[in-house]
Amino acid sequence: MAGWVFDEWRGGQFYPAGLKQKDELGYASRQVGAIEINATFYSNQKAKSFESWASQTPPDFMFTVKGPQLVTHIKKLKDVELPLANFFASGVLALGARLGPICWQLPGNLSFTPERIEGFLKLLPHTAEAAAKLAARHDERIAEPFLTTEGIGVVRHAIEVRHKSFADPAFIALLRAHNVALVVADTADWPYCDQTADFTYCRLQGAPGADRYMAEELDGWTTRFSALSAGKPLVGGTFVEPMAAKQPERDVFGFFVSTDKPNAPRNALGIMQRLGLVAAGGGAP
Repeated sequence: MAGWVFDEWRGGQFYPAGLKQKDELGYASRQVGAIEINATFYSNQKAKSFESWASQTPPDFMFTVKGPQLVTHIKKLKDVELPLANFFASGVLALGARLGPICWQLPGNLSFTPERIEGFLKLLPHTAEAAAKLAARHDERIAEPFLTTEGIGVVRHAIEVRHKSFADPAFIALLRAHNVALVVADTADWPYCDQTADFTYCRLQGAPGADRYMAEELDGWTTRFSALSAGKPLVGGTFVEPMAAKQPERDVFGFFVSTDKPNAPRNALGIMQRLGLVAAGGGAP
């Protein structure tokens, strides 16, 4: 799921009636395996916030993190080494072993420019050591930098694009060269399912042309998630380039967002039940 603080989920819709807001993350993190943090898109958060979020969740739970809009929407990936350093120094590393992929969501008016995209991809750290080295370049706007990388293994990145000019084999090749996942959005504007990294990242927004997913559509995504996890090619997907018959096994991150957010818990739990997955901490969904 993307986020965890929503009025629509309260009063028995997802959260038990009477559950205090301060306990919502703890409850949600024991129903699913990962949640996307959205607050980081709007501004850098402090280490104590990340530490608090991590402390409320089971050890095998994972957070994915939205990259800041300063990088993606304001500077539009140009001259972003310092903003990236500030982001990584701000406290995101305090998630430790719970740090999952970082999602960079591009604005709809940003078109594909190979040089700009390649320059950005080259800046992204893929190891804990590289993340700490980049974070150490922060400026005075980060008053209390957090540079410890305990528990962090690989640092993964996914990029969500919206402009149709990105439907270019050259873009797919750049992502594969840097092991960055192309976000699967399942929208009419961006229907592509190309796999460009050793993991999959889906931000599902409601079936194209509809505001929610029906049972048969969740069945379809269950089949796709199962195939991607097992290293099998997708059947019936839309691709910038044809999908190779031989695929590696992948970790699959799937989030229900945007117009279908009120139904996100139902969708997520429905997928987990179909796949026979156990929630983080060993609880049943």
